[in-house]
Amino acid sequence: MAHVKTLAEFITERQHEFTYATGELSQLLTSFRLAGKMVNREVNKAGLAEDILGAQGSENIQGEQQQKLDVYANDLFIRLLRSQGMVCAVASEENDDIVHFDNGGKYVVTMDPLDGSSNIDVNVSIGTIFSIYRRVSTGDKATMEDFMQPGTAQVAAGYIIYGSSTMLVYTTGHGVNGFTLDPSIGTFCLSHPDMKTPADGKIFSVNEGNLYDFDPAVQRYIDDCKKQKMSARYIGSLVADFHRNLMKGGIYLYPATSKSPQGKLRLLYEANPLAYLVEQAGGAATNGTTRILDLMPTELHQRCPLYIGSKNMVEGAMKA
Repeated sequence: MAHVKTLAEFITERQHEFTYATGELSQLLTSFRLAGKMVNREVNKAGLAEDILGAQGSENIQGEQQQKLDVYANDLFIRLLRSQGMVCAVASEENDDIVHFDNGGKYVVTMDPLDGSSNIDVNVSIGTIFSIYRRVSTGDKATMEDFMQPGTAQVAAGYIIYGSSTMLVYTTGHGVNGFTLDPSIGTFCLSHPDMKTPADGKIFSVNEGNLYDFDPAVQRYIDDCKKQKMSARYIGSLVADFHRNLMKGGIYLYPATSKSPQGKLRLLYEANPLAYLVEQAGGAATNGTTRILDLMPTELHQRCPLYIGSKNMVEGAMKA
């Protein structure tokens, strides 16, 4: 039986591709690898365990109802990132402000610890999205400057999807690789090497309940997708929709609306990391006019429209 390469082995082999010191990438990803396994365990027993399902009774900075697993995942990732010493600060969708570790770490992390968490109670795939930047400030503590970097400055980004199987997908700017958790040994194993997304696809993913709040050009594009008899697929968990389209080819759209003219998705926690991944896989991501990775953040919880997926489809949407 052929040897299956583990995530740890793969990272060690590819350390030379990481711009900075050998060994740093392994340390940086250790927290996500471990936390992903722990969140996977909680997600898989959510229907049986007490105090896991349902709402926490509080709201995050976006005014969204926090689920109990949101809070669990956020606390877990922060605790593990703090403990490994490479990361000096974290910005999370679930926290109002930067969380400082005061440990002299050289990196900062942005994350959506549990994307799609409103779907937990109905057993739909959810995920974690993360992004890693090199610290640029020089004081005792990380500052806002460290987080207000364009997506092109990311040194690594990835997501973990908790579905029929649990996968960790990441890039350091040298292609995209996917690892599936083998529950029998508790190890992520290389299952999807050098992932590439098709230049064209037959899937469009959009919440058509907002159709009449979209710009007329977006409405025309969606109508054109239907005329071409494309498949409409929308789960409502960004990671799940993105992962499917990455594998099969397609476009995910979350345009600006009359109610949310700045868009709904978060630039730092969702759009930037997924844009970095999709470009490394041969796809594209824009906010409707500008490449996502070229946008300059101005606030932690900045929102933006998102058009992401197969390159030709994203370009077609921009020309609609």
